[in-house]
Amino acid sequence: MFKYVSDVSELSQNIIDKFVGNKNVAIDCTLGNGYDTKFLSSKFNKVYSFDIQDVAIENYKKNSDERVTLIKDCHSKISDYVEENVDAVMYNLGFLPGGDKSITTNCESSLKSIECALQILNPGGIMTVAIYVGHEQGAKEEGILMEYFMKLDKKKYGVMLHKVVNRSEVAPRLVVIEKK
Repeated sequence: MFKYVSDVSELSQNIIDKFVGNKNVAIDCTLGNGYDTKFLSSKFNKVYSFDIQDVAIENYKKNSDERVTLIKDCHSKISDYVEENVDAVMYNLGFLPGGDKSITTNCESSLKSIECALQILNPGGIMTVAIYVGHEQGAKEEGILMEYFMKLDKKKYGVMLHKVVNRSEVAPRLVVIEKK
């Protein structure tokens, strides 16, 4: 098992844990099986967690964590629910592992969500975006999102792409955005 070249979700968590100074409010924009929300709730005072699927929300409710606000809605509607600035934002784009693979994130809602989240991300805050390119919608998201990320103002945002180059061409990518 590698220590650094690991699962993109684990890498995202390690980056947020180590490099986000203030750990007040965070958002998990893709609840899924709840691993990132559970991580965030162990580090931050308050966590908003989005998913459009009942199964994801219901499964996480079993954790009964008062720091987590579960939101059954599209992550593109962040501004309808989050009225404060945040210190970290996490995305695991794609489909719910073990769920219906026909229900996926899509480039339009993901882009809108990321744009909104960057507006409320505090200086010194970090956003992680895991992009799973091994399915049609994921490959489409990668193209649209990478184009957007490359145009972010370099005086305001640092953007880094993590890609494992000695594995499958469809291995997940991790984009990390730090706000100055």
